[in-house]
Amino acid sequence: MDKEFTNAQRAEVLTAALPYIRNYTGKLVVIKYGGNAMVNEQLKQQVMEDIVLLWLIGVKVVLIHGGGPEISGMMKKVGKEPNFINGLRVTDKETIDIVQMVLAGKVNKDLVNLLQTKGGHAIGLSGLDGGIIEAVTKNPELGFVGEITKIRSKPIHDILEKNYIPVISTIASDRQGNTYNINGDTAAAYIAGALGAERLIMMTDIAGILEDKDDPSTLIPHITVSEAKKLYDSGVISGGMIPKVDCCIEALEQGVKNVTIMDGRIPHSILMELLTDEGAGTMVMKG
Repeated sequence: MDKEFTNAQRAEVLTAALPYIRNYTGKLVVIKYGGNAMVNEQLKQQVMEDIVLLWLIGVKVVLIHGGGPEISGMMKKVGKEPNFINGLRVTDKETIDIVQMVLAGKVNKDLVNLLQTKGGHAIGLSGLDGGIIEAVTKNPELGFVGEITKIRSKPIHDILEKNYIPVISTIASDRQGNTYNINGDTAAAYIAGALGAERLIMMTDIAGILEDKDDPSTLIPHITVSEAKKLYDSGVISGGMIPKVDCCIEALEQGVKNVTIMDGRIPHSILMELLTDEGAGTMVMKG
């Protein structure tokens, strides 16, 4: 289709989206944002446009973000080499200070600012604010990497009720005041569950769950939890996809109605997923 739409074509597109708009207006959708869509400037602009459009049509959007590349970049600037164990960043005292500075500071406020330039109203939070995310040490070898013990959803609900978009960075504290780095996918699953979200969208750098990891045309559009467990056993779900699917299952167990692992490299993939019948990834459902 030509890039220049006629007014009639625009009207047709909007009319086709009407049933989906009706379905999601007033509902709560949590979006976990990271990966390629976060470091590619053009995709970042489009993600923010999608979120603002959803907010304008009455969808309650909560944006949860990571910032791994930015953290690694800042560590290298101060002469620290990033170190990972099983995909989790080893986080000593100096590193957790960098994580807090980058995630709760620069990345969070840049996203808030970008949403507002697109016409939205956003407020930036971290898991420290209002004690939203409480955690304990996950593994002493990892240092200040946390395992979630409690989510306090009231501060997020309060901001949603005032018609703002909460933008949340995934750092947490324990009862002694220590700060922890939290895996963004895990935090999104727990927060979406605590909020009673209709949908959780996990943006990633691949098309979704593939029968053949090297062939995007083998995308599996829908799976249930029991089917996912069979795909673990057969090796279809492997490597870095295992913790992502684990987080999807955790979210469903926490009460989220369905979760989508979505290709964040596709322009306007959030709108495709929510407002069309095409979708943009793999939807994981209870059954």
